[in-house]
Amino acid sequence: MTLRAVAFDMDGLMFNSEDVYTEVGKELLSRRGCDFPKGLKDEMMGLPPRPSFEAMIRWHSLDDAWEDLATESEEVFISLLDHHLAPMPGLLELLDALESAAIPKAVVTSSAWRLTDAVLSRFDLAPRFAFVLTAEDITHGKPDPEVYLLAARRLGVAPEEMMVLEDSHFGTRAGAAAGAFVVAIPNEHTAEHDFARATLVADSLADGRIYEALGLPPNP
Repeated sequence: MTLRAVAFDMDGLMFNSEDVYTEVGKELLSRRGCDFPKGLKDEMMGLPPRPSFEAMIRWHSLDDAWEDLATESEEVFISLLDHHLAPMPGLLELLDALESAAIPKAVVTSSAWRLTDAVLSRFDLAPRFAFVLTAEDITHGKPDPEVYLLAARRLGVAPEEMMVLEDSHFGTRAGAAAGAFVVAIPNEHTAEHDFARATLVADSLADGRIYEALGLPPNP
């Protein structure tokens, strides 16, 4: 099956925003006299806002409503972007290669639109994608396949003709459940996640196997 489109996760895949979210989680919980252990971070990673913050509430038996934590988190996150946000290795080169080959692409993220826009606007990347799907666009978040099935429909391809690029276990499961060609790219925060359902586990967005699967010239 020829791959005809690409769906990019955002946090931890396109940008080092998982680093930023780690700092956000530490700040939110330190304000409440709590820590932000790796087990909780792994449980939250890749989920839409509501189940993510509900996991935080359960873990520490917090009295906060998830909506209040989400609002507070957004403010802290945005305040950190200018000093902490950076593209992941190989991102810009892969975007250039896809555009040269006229392969359509989309951003498919579990983040809220406000945060997604704040991240993409730092590098003026939104115009380079056919569309952006966020937590507000779906009913069931990752690991449910809904968002990737929607992405395939909007890209005009069958799910199996779409490459999904992900960094987390929940995202990988969502792409696989949709029937897509899933490339998992673990980072320092997700290296221990279960990527058994990925079609390919790559080293970075510069991995030559991604280019080969897409029929692109080798990455210089």
